[in-house]
Amino acid sequence: MSLSHEALKEVNASEENKLRPLRFSDFTGQAKTLERLQIMVGASKARQDTLNHILISGPPGLGKTTLAHILGNEMGVHVHVTSGPVIEKAADLAGLLTNLAEKDILFIDEIHRLPKTVEEYLFSAMEDFCIDVMIDQGPNARSIRLCIPRFTLLGATTRSGLLSAPLRSRFTLQTRLNYYDKEDLQKIILRSAKLLQIDLSPSGALEIASRSRGTPRIANNLVYFVRDFSQQKGVSKIDRDIAHQALQILDIDENGLDELDKKILYTLSEHFQGKPVGIKTLAIAVGEEPDTLSEVHEPFLIQEGYLQRTPQGRQITPKGYSVIHGQQPLASWFNL
Repeated sequence: MSLSHEALKEVNASEENKLRPLRFSDFTGQAKTLERLQIMVGASKARQDTLNHILISGPPGLGKTTLAHILGNEMGVHVHVTSGPVIEKAADLAGLLTNLAEKDILFIDEIHRLPKTVEEYLFSAMEDFCIDVMIDQGPNARSIRLCIPRFTLLGATTRSGLLSAPLRSRFTLQTRLNYYDKEDLQKIILRSAKLLQIDLSPSGALEIASRSRGTPRIANNLVYFVRDFSQQKGVSKIDRDIAHQALQILDIDENGLDELDKKILYTLSEHFQGKPVGIKTLAIAVGEEPDTLSEVHEPFLIQEGYLQRTPQGRQITPKGYSVIHGQQPLASWFNL
């Protein structure tokens, strides 16, 4: 039975934390974002001041949470981790903010899912380091202003477009994480293998990297599976051939496409003859939820040039057609 990339995300939390880099020097890739963060951290430490607010966006699994912990380690402060959906009302946010110490980092994952009423409370907290709290109800209701420690809000989002403009403008730095190239992923995989005490060759690491969809989280999950596969086969050294055999079981091809990716491209090319298709129609055709297609599979397919979004809908590209059918389509097929 094949496993989807979504299923591969379910790994033991302690194992995943063990592989997280703790310092900038241990972090591979994302050179521009890393340089920006190092500049801010260096300047803040030189002034002995609080780090300014930061917003990090990008697809899941690229290192947003890891960078939050690295920033905490580099600044020598505590990182308080929460997520947008958990903070349901203003009182929840007030509780988090009043428990912060000076210069602490409040990391809010999926910050775009904060309720609007809660989001508005953040404005004064981010700018003035104060929050207004209502006391009592009815005729006796009154508002008091509480001062909170100067803190750093570190927001992470997979959908930055859903953030309101007032909230987005309050972040000093807004930076985006991009998919990793194979060489950087190979370095990450070799580091993970060393930490897990796995005898993995560079060629085996490159084989895993080429099928990891440019995502370190997926790469590490594949390392776990390849380790289990080699253990069951009684193989101590994992080379390219062993990695290839293990990943074949997961139905992940050399391009990083899994079973559903290929089903999406096949459906677009065969059922709809290369014509644009709405996301809901496509979801019904492949038997999957629209959100799963748009958030999990589409970003990689578009990034690699297999799929494109048009005003009329999703459309397979000539590159996507050639991956599925092993040949280039006729120009007339795409009205080229």
